[in-house]
Amino acid sequence: MRILVPIALLILPALLPACAGSTPTPLPTPTPTVQTHRPLPTVDYREPVRLPADEGAHLAPVEWWYFNGHLEGANGREYSFHFVTFLTIAPDGQMPLLLQLSWADHQKGDFITVEKPSLAGGLDKRTSRFSFQVEDWSMAGDGSEYRLHFTAGEYSLDLDALPLKPAVLHHETGVVDMGKAGKTYYYTRPRLALTGTLTQDGAATPVTGLAWMDHQWGDFTVAPIGWDWASIQLDDGSELMYAGVWDSSNREAIASYVTYVPETVSGPADAVHLAGSQARWSATGTWTSPGTSVEYPQGWTIAVDSLGLELELVPKAPDAEFANSVYVPPAYWEGAVTVSGTRDGEKIGGKGFVELVGYDDRELPGPRRTAPDQSSRPGRAGESDGFADATFQLGLLTGNVFGLNGHRQLGQ
Repeated sequence: MRILVPIALLILPALLPACAGSTPTPLPTPTPTVQTHRPLPTVDYREPVRLPADEGAHLAPVEWWYFNGHLEGANGREYSFHFVTFLTIAPDGQMPLLLQLSWADHQKGDFITVEKPSLAGGLDKRTSRFSFQVEDWSMAGDGSEYRLHFTAGEYSLDLDALPLKPAVLHHETGVVDMGKAGKTYYYTRPRLALTGTLTQDGAATPVTGLAWMDHQWGDFTVAPIGWDWASIQLDDGSELMYAGVWDSSNREAIASYVTYVPETVSGPADAVHLAGSQARWSATGTWTSPGTSVEYPQGWTIAVDSLGLELELVPKAPDAEFANSVYVPPAYWEGAVTVSGTRDGEKIGGKGFVELVGYDDRELPGPRRTAPDQSSRPGRAGESDGFADATFQLGLLTGNVFGLNGHRQLGQ
C-alpha cells in the first residue's frame, strides 16, 4: 500500500538543479501562458480495475507506480531497493512528477535515499503502458514486463522485471474503501523475476532477484492518516500483504486488510481477501532514528489463523529511514525484512518489505505559496506564477493525507 504522496512539489524547475545535483534532461512539459484554475479531477469508482488497460496513467489527483526488490549479485552480495514514481495533477493542469529511491547494500552497510522531481507532459489517459524518465532514472512497463534504471551514489542499476503471477486486485475488484481515509484503485503484481546489471565504481556485476509491484490511483481524503504496510514473499511461492491504516492525530485504527496469494493461481480471483480483524499484527521492539529522533516500531509478527500462518519479520537494516525530503518533509521508514515462521506447523521462510508512515510528529513546514528565486529556472523566463500557486493548492489537498494536520503549519 502506498498512500505516500508528495506534499510540496514546489516550483520543480527551480529546484531541479539544486536537489538533483546535475542539469536535468527535460521531459515534454506544458508551458502555460495564462494562469488558469480548474477543479481537480475526480475518480469514478463504479468500474473494477481492468488490465492491461489500467497499467498506464489515469490523470487522477494522485497516482503512483511502486516497486520493491531483493537482489543478489554474482559475487553473493545482497541488495534491496524501493523505487516509486508519483504523478499528481495540479489545478492549472500541470503534472508534477516525483521519483523516490532507497537503495541498500547489506554487506557494505550502505543505505542511500535519493529523489528526483520534474514535470510530466503529453500523457494519455488510461493507456496500457507507462513510461517515465527523469534525468538518468527511468521506469516503464505494460504488465508483461517492466524496465527500471536508477543510480544511487556509486551504484547504477539496469533491471528487467517479469511477472511470474497474474496481478491481484485488492478487495476483489481493485477498489479499496478505507472509510474516512478515502478510496483508492489498487492492484499488485506480487512476484516478479528480476534480472539485470549492477555497475559499481565502473565494474559490472549480474544480479538476480524478486520484486513486488503496486499501482494505485485515487482522489483521497484529507484526513490525517498513518499506516503500517508489509509485502511478504514466502519461499513456498505464496505471498501475503498486510495494510493497517490509522489516524495519525490520535493513533486510532481506521481500516486494515490482508491479501493472500496462493502458490499456484490462474487469475486475480484466486487471491484470498481478509479483513484486518482476521490477522494479528504487532511490533516486537522500537528503533529511534539518530537523525530525526523519530521512534518507529521495529521487528514485527503477523499471524493469520485461517491461513495457518505465524510469521516474524526482522529488518535487514534498522536505519532504513527516508528523511530530509524536499517534497515529502515527514520522514518515513521503508526497508527490507527477513521472514521466518510456520505454516500449518511447518517451518517456512521468505523475504519482504515494511513501510511505516505517520510516526514523524515533528513540526514541519508545509508547502509555500512563494516560489524560490525564479532566476534559477532554466528556460522558463517570463512564465506566470500559476505553477507556484497550483502546487501550493496541491499541497493543501495532499498535506493532511501525510499527517500535516493541526499541529503542523501549512502555507508558510
